[in-house]
Formats: sequence, C-alpha cells, structure tokens
Amino acid sequence: MQRLEAEKLAGLPGITHGFFGREGGVSTGLYASLNCGPGSRDDPAAVAENRARAAAALGAGSRLVSLSQIHSPFVHLVGPGWDAARHPEGDGMVTATPGLALGVLTADCAPVLFADPMARVIGAAHAGWKGAFGGVLEATVAAMESLGARRENIHAAIGPCISAANYEVGAEFRARFLEADPANARFFKQGRPEHCHFDLQGYAAERLVAMGLAAIEGSRVCTYPAENGFFSFRRTTHAGEADYGREISAIVLTG
Repeated sequence: MQRLEAEKLAGLPGITHGFFGREGGVSTGLYASLNCGPGSRDDPAAVAENRARAAAALGAGSRLVSLSQIHSPFVHLVGPGWDAARHPEGDGMVTATPGLALGVLTADCAPVLFADPMARVIGAAHAGWKGAFGGVLEATVAAMESLGARRENIHAAIGPCISAANYEVGAEFRARFLEADPANARFFKQGRPEHCHFDLQGYAAERLVAMGLAAIEGSRVCTYPAENGFFSFRRTTHAGEADYGREISAIVLTG
C-alpha cells in the first residue's frame, strides 16, 4: 500500500495521517486497486474494503469518514454521533474526537490535512481550484478555531495533486483569478495560444500562508503521470476512459 506522509505533520504526537495512492486494494480494471471513492461506478463492496484497509493503516479502531464533495467552501463539524452512511455534501471536515479519521477523496485536486497538536483538533479539506478559490481552506481553519484551535498552532500539509505542467486551462479561467486579485498572475504560465498552466498547489499554499499558520508543507508528487501511482481525472479524460477511481488522504487523532 502506497502511503505518503508530510514530515512535519508526521512528527506531531498523537496524530496519524496518510496520503494514499492507488495501490494495495481489491478493485479491478479502471479502478485498480485502492479506489476509495463511493462516487465512482466501482463495485461498492470493493470500495468499502478499500476504505477499511486505509482506515486500518491509520491505526486500530480508526473510523474513516468522508463527504459527498461538491467543490464548495462548506465545512462540517464531525463528532461521535456522525452518521458516516449519510455522506453529506461539503468539502471540509474538522473534529476533536479521537478515532475519527477525516478523509478527502481526490483525483487531481489538492487534499489538505490540518492539525493543532496543542488543542487536539484536526481538519481535512478537498481543495480543487473552485473550492480553494471559494474559501474552503479558510473555512476549515475557522471551523477548527470554533473547536478551540489557534491558527498559529495549526500545521497544514498539501498532498499529491496535479502539477502546473499538466494543468492546462483556458484564458477565461485565468481571467477569473486575475479579476479577484491581479497578483494571482504568478500562479499561471503561458502555454499554447489562448491557454496557460495553473499552479494549484502554489495557489493553495499561498492562501494557507496568508492565514499565518504554524507550518505549511507541500508535495512534489503530481497525480497525472500514471507511473506516480495515483488516480487522475485529467489523465482519464485524455485517455477517453469511462470512469476513474479516487485516492484518499486522511488524518486521525490517535490518543
């Protein structure tokens, strides 16, 4: 099972996390093999087994929860009575409950995991361009603060996501970001005529920096190349495949 960790986040006591790749599961075909996305057309039993394996890798007794993600700034407070079967809509979760593993499903978007080791509060956010642009990262930090976290104590780690080299967008996409803030031009590089490349991780990291967090880590791993071992919506689209799996990134309070 491929599981990456962020160095500083991994050093925090009583907190376990992982950015999982696509290896180590039971799914087959397009979904081979650790597809953790209920939203795919994979066999639900296979997805459930894959999610159980990811939860087990985070520690005995970890209960993995996730949302029906909609590229929004909506964040949920997750507690002991959380009904995981509901899969409510949203793109961020926070908790102070040990044993609840907050999971983010991605296939090119940026998974961002948060932890305040002093307040014992964690968070997880699904940050595609729309969610990051709409404020899901700030909303997740605000929700953590509502549980007693302090932003100057929060560590954040951005997991594997699509790199700028493989994220080509149109002129109208860039115009949206420049209208919001002309300084956003630094996250774009010129590509083909009327096209450019967008640095999703750099944009997300800059929004995290602006909040004054204790530490911010990024990943150098791009999800697009098949040899890197991740699901990729864009790679699937370019290949003309009918569907795609989702990798999961998760964080849990263990003590």
